[in-house]
Amino acid sequence: MTLTVSQILEADLPDWRLLRGALHARFRTGGFRKGLALVAAVGEAAERVDHHPDVTLTYPYVQLKLTSHDAGRVTQRDLDLAATVSQIAAEQGVDSELSAVAELELGLDTADLTAAGPFWAALLGGTLDGHDVVTPGLPSVWFQTTDAHETPRQRFHVDLWVPHDVAPARIAAAVAAGGTLVDDAEAPAFTVLADPEGNRACVCTCLGR
Repeated sequence: MTLTVSQILEADLPDWRLLRGALHARFRTGGFRKGLALVAAVGEAAERVDHHPDVTLTYPYVQLKLTSHDAGRVTQRDLDLAATVSQIAAEQGVDSELSAVAELELGLDTADLTAAGPFWAALLGGTLDGHDVVTPGLPSVWFQTTDAHETPRQRFHVDLWVPHDVAPARIAAAVAAGGTLVDDAEAPAFTVLADPEGNRACVCTCLGR
């Protein structure tokens, strides 16, 4: 059974945040050896319950993503494994870094998904699933239906998913850096910003959806 946003937030997982249909966490290890040890321990725990996170191991941090692929959303299995991962990290003396948790996706305006979708799926080496191009290891690409229009007009925009409690500071920082708040009518689900040249981006959270 998939869980609601409220159920996930009520689970009180301090190291994890819900972004786009998945739980995300980043643990700052500060070195490859320590990161490898964390990944190895997480892998053993995942094997025991036969439920596996997506893991990114780099020199300074380990990033994890949890979702139940068979359900298409977060389930109790994800909450349970997230709590186990946090316990492992605490035992190894590794702190989480919530301010760096994020997921980037690109939205493309199109009046003809049947024409645009297959092209971008082929170009990115992914598969077309409804309005989304599934490209493991790359930012997600999704198609927003619009009326036909002539160029020039911005067609791509950036959707940046961040933790709901990080979004206000991130928006404020972008505005302070020269951006403009275009539209917050749908906040906290998404807030539309623009750079000094008018290019738009959305800061998205799990709330209000």
